[in-house]
Amino acid sequence: MAQRLALQRLLCCFRRGPLAFHGRAFGTSAGHRSTFNVQDGSDFQARVVNSPKPIVVDFHAQWCGPCKILGPRLEKLVAKQEGKVLMAKVDIDDHTDLAIEYEVSAVPTVLGMKNGDVVDKFVGVKDEDQLEAFLKKLIGA
Repeated sequence: MAQRLALQRLLCCFRRGPLAFHGRAFGTSAGHRSTFNVQDGSDFQARVVNSPKPIVVDFHAQWCGPCKILGPRLEKLVAKQEGKVLMAKVDIDDHTDLAIEYEVSAVPTVLGMKNGDVVDKFVGVKDEDQLEAFLKKLIGA
């Protein structure tokens, strides 16, 4: 048990980056994570469809070049919203059923969801101004 706990602490530090020590990360970001990876259909239902907050859903793939450009941009802008909106990342290769259900025919596809309903959508890479406008519209600011 003690070995597993020590391993978890060690892995925690590697996940957070080189400035993390003893389970604490140094930085100015809030203590909560605004971005998460969807694990399965029930996780999507619980954390996205049933979310009381607006959700940005990023359908992406590991092999997708444009996804690697859009993802970090979107994550940064969502984090700047300080919890007003959350971001769910859905890998279409791992969750084909969700991609089919939400009619994702190309990646990256980004959905804006409120109260379980898709209220906005775009496909492809957008610049920061367009992404900020998308988030403001979703949040209602």
